[in-house]
Amino acid sequence: MFADGVYEVIRAYSGRLFHAREHLARLQQSLDALHIPVSAALLEPIARDLLELNVPGGDATIYIQVTRGTCPRRLSPLPQPPVPTIYAETQPVHADPVAASNGVDCILVPDTRWQRCDIKWLGLLPNVLARQQADTAGAAEALFVHDGVITEGTHTSVFASRAGTVFTHPCSPRILAGITRHVVINLCRSNNIPVVETPISAAELTALDEVFLTCTTGEVIPVRTIDSKPMSQDCPGPMTRRLQQAFAEHVVGYLADTRGKTK
Repeated sequence: MFADGVYEVIRAYSGRLFHAREHLARLQQSLDALHIPVSAALLEPIARDLLELNVPGGDATIYIQVTRGTCPRRLSPLPQPPVPTIYAETQPVHADPVAASNGVDCILVPDTRWQRCDIKWLGLLPNVLARQQADTAGAAEALFVHDGVITEGTHTSVFASRAGTVFTHPCSPRILAGITRHVVINLCRSNNIPVVETPISAAELTALDEVFLTCTTGEVIPVRTIDSKPMSQDCPGPMTRRLQQAFAEHVVGYLADTRGKTK
């Protein structure tokens, strides 16, 4: 009840986990940060079994949550040694072709979160309130702004492009190191697209050619407007379309490379 736990969401395509090792490595970093003694690698077979039992051969997400465990309602002393509680579930995923082809509208909101956004913890109230604000404004996502810089969305990483170069906020305690973010950065490099990890100024949005988001379930999502201001002449723009295609090809190649290695 004190948000004393962490979670992870893994994508599956055609019944096969996608970049599971990277997701579990991030989960391990979060567990270590909270000093919860669980080996994330041991959860991979559970994720595979859940997927096979509930969404065999389908597209899905596997949600894994680990808390420190139960104890009387007080902050101190914590139970020693802790007996963590592990919860996992899987849900089918249905792609949103409208968002991918038409783009989404976003708003900017002040970043009121704590100072360790790199930990994927359960305390998401600021994210929930920001998403509620976006819903009220008729937008699909809220983008956090800290000291004049766009850090990330409530559940997405933020990218921009200008003059053929792609930009995204560098990894730091201000953002969660998205797995899809990492894949897209590597796709830029393998496709000879210059990519720079540097802060994106909220005041310079009009100077950008395109803005797009990445996340586990939505992959690469073009941004149509931010605070009602158009982000490109065409949506999706050429850079976003190029990376959407590169990502789709990466999924096919990844599944082919891992065929027979998932059991």
